[in-house]
Amino acid sequence: MNGTSTALLNISHLFTRTIVPTATQIESLLYNYAANKSLTDIKKLHAHVITSGLLTQWESRYIPALLSSGYALSGHLPYARQLFDKLHQRTKRSYNSMIKLYTEKGFPYNALEMFVEMLKSGTTKPDRLTYPFVVKSCAELSMLQFGLSVHGLILHSGVESNTFVGNSLLAMYMSFGKKDEAKRVFDDMHDKCVVSWNTLISGCFKNGFANESLSVFNEMIDSKMEIDNATIVSILPACAYLKEIDIGRKIHDLVKKNNLDENLYVRNALIDMYVKCGEMEDARIVFNETNQRDVVTWTSMINGYIVNGDTRTAISLCPLMLHEGVDPNALTLASLLSSCADLKHLKHGKTFHAWAMKNNLDSDVNVETGLIDMYAKCTFFTYSFRTFNKTSKTRTAPWNAILSGSIENGLYTEAILFFKKMRLEGVGPNEATIKCVLPAYAITTNLKQVTNFHGYLITSGFLSKNDLATGLIDIYAKSGALEQAYVQFTEIPLKERDIVLWSVLISGYGKHGNGEGAVLLFNQMVECKVEPNEVSFTSVLHACSHSGLVDEGLRLFKMMEDYGITPRPYHYTCVIDLLGRAGRVEEAYGLITKMPVSPNCTVWGALLGACAVHENVELGEVAAKKLFELEPENTGNYILMGNIYAAVGRWEEAENVRNMMNQIGLRKSPAHSFV
Repeated sequence: MNGTSTALLNISHLFTRTIVPTATQIESLLYNYAANKSLTDIKKLHAHVITSGLLTQWESRYIPALLSSGYALSGHLPYARQLFDKLHQRTKRSYNSMIKLYTEKGFPYNALEMFVEMLKSGTTKPDRLTYPFVVKSCAELSMLQFGLSVHGLILHSGVESNTFVGNSLLAMYMSFGKKDEAKRVFDDMHDKCVVSWNTLISGCFKNGFANESLSVFNEMIDSKMEIDNATIVSILPACAYLKEIDIGRKIHDLVKKNNLDENLYVRNALIDMYVKCGEMEDARIVFNETNQRDVVTWTSMINGYIVNGDTRTAISLCPLMLHEGVDPNALTLASLLSSCADLKHLKHGKTFHAWAMKNNLDSDVNVETGLIDMYAKCTFFTYSFRTFNKTSKTRTAPWNAILSGSIENGLYTEAILFFKKMRLEGVGPNEATIKCVLPAYAITTNLKQVTNFHGYLITSGFLSKNDLATGLIDIYAKSGALEQAYVQFTEIPLKERDIVLWSVLISGYGKHGNGEGAVLLFNQMVECKVEPNEVSFTSVLHACSHSGLVDEGLRLFKMMEDYGITPRPYHYTCVIDLLGRAGRVEEAYGLITKMPVSPNCTVWGALLGACAVHENVELGEVAAKKLFELEPENTGNYILMGNIYAAVGRWEEAENVRNMMNQIGLRKSPAHSFV
């Protein structure tokens, strides 16, 4: 038995004698019991004080305040508050104990109320033990102005040099996103501890300053401050976010050097860093070396394989996880369901669904969303709908999943109906919702519905997002409402018009036969210093082809070289179609012979189509021969070549082509009549 325990035992024996214990002796017992969270012993001591008459003897002095503090420190809020309210003389310790208790129990507002009461009392002043909990409560309540006032009181009282007070201020400012203020607090601290550095590192990262987080870590190492587990867990996410694998590996070496690699949180952070940097082999090494793996460890690896394209391995980890006695949680199941969706593994997906139901995880929003998505991608939309109907329908994610699933299965009208029902149910769509439903409006091309959708985007504020505005312009363009598309286009500031927006409008003009308008827009885009890409050239060349703008098309095709863009087969297809429509079939063939890559079936198909229009048998035979080799089962090519022969009266060759179709078992699809 050590000296402290012996002394406390001797003090407790005082209560069995006639000797009256002192307040100091009672205080020693109270704080010993409070440190051990021994509420029963505190109650016994409280009862003995009452029955011995000690409470009455010191009514106006220290014992009641000590008892209140004892209950507070042991974590019993009702008893502590009851005694505190009855105190005639409230001490600094009793106020501090109550403020600390309220903060730790998750009642920050009550903690601040107690602090204000302490200030108003005029008899007690806050000290270095008061302020850390007051500052923490300000942060939890997001009360910036109150926090600033408290900081002023701290400076006035002269306790700002205290490390614990400084750390609390540092954490508060970071929680408010006030990085510069937090840095000033840090720089003014005389005695920085490892917690100070860790708070600054994690705060910089959480506020979007990952590079600065790395800089602070380097300063910490240079200052010879000893790192701990929290340091590693704070800095590795910054490496992962910035894909700084070399720095991450150096930190891994520091972990080994400082014998921190046995900590599970550190190992999980290392795995997460390697996963997000795409280094799955390194992640697997750390994973295999980890003896006590928890659900976070396994989920990180499963997610890693999914993100890095190895969904089969992700699914294969599940039985190993269960064999090790670790049950998947909702996030794990959501990841596994995502793998099943990618691989179209309906059987595995159903197994995970059953496991979720058995373990009461099927009502988790992540699992619900994963199930709806998995069934939709496995083309079992009926199951998606059934799963959706079992949800509460009060959260946005499942609605987004059913919208996406509807479009995945070609149910565009149903997707629009779901979107309308979502709003009627009072569930607020988010940006992801709008992106999900945009393709449905674009494909159905119902102008009245599009106009209503446009009105909703304006009133809801979504139209301020450029990518959503681009989507709306695309819908108008595909619906043939070019005037509305252009009006919406002009409402976007010139400097915010990116290449995607220009390409969408150019494509819309081209598809609806306004080639001149498409070329004009393309030229305006170039004048606005927006550099064309492969997609924009495809759109404008297609527009020239359909409008017969041969010279403009050839000029634009040649312009691709000026921007360092190598024409792709689909660019050649547009130009060959352009020349073919103009009757310049020989020139089109000459362009094909100069292609730097082997022409594909769309290139030869464009030439064959031109030959059919202009009855060019010789080049038609060249194109047809290539097409018969590239796609022998495409009946359209045989029919086109047969028509070319028939058009010039070469009936024997036309019959031969039909015989070729019969020999390889091809049949022309029968026509249908609506009459």
